[in-house]
Amino acid sequence: MNLDEIRKDTPGCKSKIHFNNAGASLPPATVTEAIRDYISFESITGGYETADIRKAEIQEFYRSAARLINTNENNIAFTSSATSSFSLALSSIPFQPGDKVLIANEDYISNQIAFLSLQKRLGIQLIRAKSLSTGGVDLNDMEELINKHHPKLVSLTHIPTNSGLIQPVEAVGKMCHAKDILYLVDACQSTGQIPVDVKNIHCDFLTTTMRKFLRGPRGAGFLFTSDRILEKKLTPLFVDMRGAEWTGADTYEVRMNAKRFEEWELPYALVVGSKEAINYALNIGVENISARNKVLCDLLKKKLHSIELKVLDIGKDQSSIITIEMPGKQPNGVLQYLRAIDINTSTTHRSHAQIDFASKKVDWALRISPHYFNTEDEIDSLIQSLEDLND
Repeated sequence: MNLDEIRKDTPGCKSKIHFNNAGASLPPATVTEAIRDYISFESITGGYETADIRKAEIQEFYRSAARLINTNENNIAFTSSATSSFSLALSSIPFQPGDKVLIANEDYISNQIAFLSLQKRLGIQLIRAKSLSTGGVDLNDMEELINKHHPKLVSLTHIPTNSGLIQPVEAVGKMCHAKDILYLVDACQSTGQIPVDVKNIHCDFLTTTMRKFLRGPRGAGFLFTSDRILEKKLTPLFVDMRGAEWTGADTYEVRMNAKRFEEWELPYALVVGSKEAINYALNIGVENISARNKVLCDLLKKKLHSIELKVLDIGKDQSSIITIEMPGKQPNGVLQYLRAIDINTSTTHRSHAQIDFASKKVDWALRISPHYFNTEDEIDSLIQSLEDLND
């Protein structure tokens, strides 16, 4: 990994120390150039005409995304976000009143709310597996609940947005696969940060976004759907002419690939920008990215300990999200103080993680999310700024 070249490729590194990669990372110049070039061409050529002329380039997105998560391009749908992907997946499942859905306490806020909405509207039963005292979902409890309830769906967030925890999605996937249970994985924070392999995870759906660790554009994401989802013709509730063919006055046939989850109106400039972002990560190597992030996070945690700031993250396996307690400080004040000196971080609040933060007895946390283009010197600058803030 040539860090100097990577930072030259990242214009934002010249003016900011960016530790908010779990929110929205800094894109490489190739990403913004691809988006700008497509829009410029479209403005003088026409929207439909540009899509036809650039058809091969657009299709490369599906091949790149498939390579990233070890699947086939027919299993990939472009979406506007991980949450949009999640909603599309849920809407394709024929839930009935009384159906059980099994999740974890640490799951992402929007996913939790979506299931609570389904519980209110459709009468499903939401069940949460216990958490280990050492962090993460209790696999024994998860297995017992699967055996007891045989849920219609098991859903798990790979890396929660409010914690550095990495959940054992592969182990849960094996349980679901053995019982023929639908399995949905939110990989919003993990894709682009650590290796993600849908064949090892055994999931039926996997959702992700481009703006976080993949360093792509906002308003872009993708959805993986397994072959059995396609073969069963599970289809989003409001499929449109992108996803289905109108075969008669009262009939339609869905596409036999994941494009049935797409909408006709796609932002093709973001599609080609997303392709560039994925290719950039693939060229570096996700394993290399993961290894570099671990070095940065280990160093950062050590230095946080040296200035007596408590890291809240627990769990056997942890990621490039670090949350810390800032006693006596107000979240907006900390955030603005750091932004004023060109250090980007984020805050996460109890309303984002009602169960997790209640157990940790905190109302909010400062979230620091390094990525491979960050440097050891930038970590030192952050630590000095936090130490000054605490004086």
